[in-house]
Amino acid sequence: MPKVRRATMTDVAREVGVTAKTVSRVVNDDGPVARETRERVLEAMGRLGFQPNLMARNTRVGARDSTVGLVIPDMGNPFFGTVAGSLENEVRARGLTLIVGSSDETAERESALISTLLARRVTALIVVPSAGSDHSHLRAERAAGLPLVFLDRLASGLTADSVVSSNREGARTGVAHMIAHGHRRIAFVGDLPALHTRRERFLGYRDALAAAGIGFDRTLVETGHDHETAAAAVTRLVGGEDPATAVFAANNVAATGAILGLARLGRGDVALVGFDDLPLAEVLKPALTVVAQDPAAIGRAAAGLLKGRLDGERSRARTVVVPTRLIVRGSGEIPPAAVP
Repeated sequence: MPKVRRATMTDVAREVGVTAKTVSRVVNDDGPVARETRERVLEAMGRLGFQPNLMARNTRVGARDSTVGLVIPDMGNPFFGTVAGSLENEVRARGLTLIVGSSDETAERESALISTLLARRVTALIVVPSAGSDHSHLRAERAAGLPLVFLDRLASGLTADSVVSSNREGARTGVAHMIAHGHRRIAFVGDLPALHTRRERFLGYRDALAAAGIGFDRTLVETGHDHETAAAAVTRLVGGEDPATAVFAANNVAATGAILGLARLGRGDVALVGFDDLPLAEVLKPALTVVAQDPAAIGRAAAGLLKGRLDGERSRARTVVVPTRLIVRGSGEIPPAAVP
């Protein structure tokens, strides 16, 4: 197919019979233009499909774009999808557009995405930190007044507004729930150790064990950053001479992997509690008990912080903690198998 050329200011000027400078004044609302001429230019712009290059204009005059940049670690994770959807609804109401990019959980890609968003002069920036990232390079931007919020995990090397779940308390509640159903050999399968969420949820796991007088066993702790590694971890944990009778999966990916691993083994006698809810969790057999986060509330809280900063709020950085809740469905209530 032949390439369709985009209309330019010169095309609009030729159509109306004015100079390109006059069209520029109309587009940028910069300088006097007769009312009749302005109306003719706007009509021609619509007819020709002319779209002004706002990024170039903002770079030229030093203005901010009407966009909010969001960096998340995984486009396919439903948790971050819900957060992004909630954020988009909130910023759209303010006349802003949300731009989303994925860091693929790598510090290098996160840094590159942030640089790209800053180059286009975004109005605000929201980041879910990746493992091993450093955000000290954003100090100058924050000092210059760029609204900046970190989601789900805290920034590294920078004090900034943040929105997180009650990770430690939620994990403590989920593990204590299985302890209350008779379990003492409870495994922990978490994300990468460098992540804030992994550290906080692991502390909650340890809190629950200590409160019940159960000694910590390092052999019951595994990492499951994707479905297959989590499934393999659970296979190891529930096997052997002194196996785990229950598993706490510290994020939705680990929980999915745990379900997969137990299904492959044909094990229906292992209790399981996941951190964060899963689509179709209720139709599993048994249905999955979870410590549920509220991603929509996280998005709204982040938007609230941004709006305050955009309206001139200059208070110290603060962290909003969004509560979690235990949803009992069956998998976390399976009792430990009777010892012969």
